[in-house]
Amino acid sequence: MKSILLIGLGRFGKHIAMKLNELNHQIMAVDQSETLVQDVLPYVTSAQIGDSTSPAFLRSLGVDNYDVCIVAIGNNFQSSLETTSLLKELGAKMVVSRASTDVQEKFLLRNGADEVVYPEKQLANWTAIRYSADHLLDYIELDGEHGVFEVTIPNAWIGKSIVQLDIRKKFHVNIMGIRSDSKLNLAITADTMLSPGMTLLVLGRYKDVQKCFRI
Repeated sequence: MKSILLIGLGRFGKHIAMKLNELNHQIMAVDQSETLVQDVLPYVTSAQIGDSTSPAFLRSLGVDNYDVCIVAIGNNFQSSLETTSLLKELGAKMVVSRASTDVQEKFLLRNGADEVVYPEKQLANWTAIRYSADHLLDYIELDGEHGVFEVTIPNAWIGKSIVQLDIRKKFHVNIMGIRSDSKLNLAITADTMLSPGMTLLVLGRYKDVQKCFRI
């Protein structure tokens, strides 16, 4: 369990709060809007109405006591940048800020953000890759070249074992798990047989996964 300071409770911030709540983290939520603060109360440990660009207000929150500070402000970049910079000045351990453009991402990283999330760009990349590939069901990008992919099993692989396929040696792609009937099995062996309806969770470079599954 981590303690999270979440600043900015628009749609993006609210979704973060809801997911953090599912993961059982302790959340302090902050926004200038009383309405937005009220909306997020069911999902957070505590909340305050306040101006995150005020050094005195941020200092009163004890930002250095949180494991992660998330700046989810999306409609006012100046406020986002000022908040990010102040958090770091006040000793925040980890600052994650939201960007809406490449320029914003660069400014945030130069002014205190340890990490930047860029929802529109990340979703655009996911959509382009996901819906331009026949066998690809989902993926998580790890860096510019590698990712974790959920793929359908080619018909020619049905009835064969992991060791018979040997895709690690042939394509440098690692099979991490198998999903069947919505259940994920990570305890696979070389003798695990592939059946209709299964999907594979694989790890590798995108170009290797493309070649392996003819994506």
